[in-house]
Amino acid sequence: MSHESVYCKTDLSSVSRGDGRPPETKRWTCGHRSQQQEPGQREAGASPQVEHQQIQGGRSLTQQLRSQLPDLTVLSLPPQCTRQALAERMGRGSRTVDLDLEPRLELLRDDRQRYDHMTKLAQTLASQFAQFSVTQKAMADAFTELSFKTKNLHVEFDMNAEAQKFLSKSTETLQSAINAFTSDMNTLVNKTIEDTMINAKQYEAARIEYDAYRVDLEELNMGPRDAITLPKLEQAQKTFQGQRERYEKVRDDLSVKVKLLEENRVKVLHNQLWLLHSAVAAHCLSCHSFLEKNMQQAVEHLNVASADAPSWLEES
Repeated sequence: MSHESVYCKTDLSSVSRGDGRPPETKRWTCGHRSQQQEPGQREAGASPQVEHQQIQGGRSLTQQLRSQLPDLTVLSLPPQCTRQALAERMGRGSRTVDLDLEPRLELLRDDRQRYDHMTKLAQTLASQFAQFSVTQKAMADAFTELSFKTKNLHVEFDMNAEAQKFLSKSTETLQSAINAFTSDMNTLVNKTIEDTMINAKQYEAARIEYDAYRVDLEELNMGPRDAITLPKLEQAQKTFQGQRERYEKVRDDLSVKVKLLEENRVKVLHNQLWLLHSAVAAHCLSCHSFLEKNMQQAVEHLNVASADAPSWLEES
């Protein structure tokens, strides 16, 4: 499995210039990428591509203050990780970015929000159809009662009563299909995708921890080397290597899980969308067929009744 990671480094210590111009951005890249590989791929064991990005100015003082407010959840992390998380939030640290995995995670988060919105709309539609069915039953009962009390209009009242009864029953069937759709979508959004999002949070925690020890090792490498610092440097190198292996394992596991989720998501949505469309089509077609037949029968009864019953003017 190939991945490509970059280190993004930002320096937001400078204050906005206040002249309304966009921020100056300086960007340079070091590292390597195999010429025979596809974009976004890296050979196993190869060192990640390193990318540093420096941004100056371009933000209001309020935006800078808000970005520097720490997230209280990072306070439960080890000291190095807390320092790394706060440095990233304040724009003074560098972070590892996997160019293959993180865009897919961002797309997954966006899809989850859209699926959740669609599911809520479907739930609203199902509740409206339920109320619609209740009202149709009430109308059918009213038409039936009036049919018995109004002999000269019993055909018309019966026609509408039968129509409302059929529509109510068909609406209940459609409502059940929509409820099944929302149930499966809730499972996809709130269980399947949520489980992957939990793994994504674990990946982010492992990434912060890896970057924290990486920064510590870089600082030791830039310092003097003597009898005191060399043991610390060796220990930091071992710790960093262990954290790197842990980070790469979590990243690879999450990448596999995201790919499996993408395949499962397509299969589930393909099946559920076809079932929903089939239910809507069956509802519309059955209602149209019944109403057309009901109308023909009513017209035949009305023609017979009008031919047999003379007008009161003719009787007089």
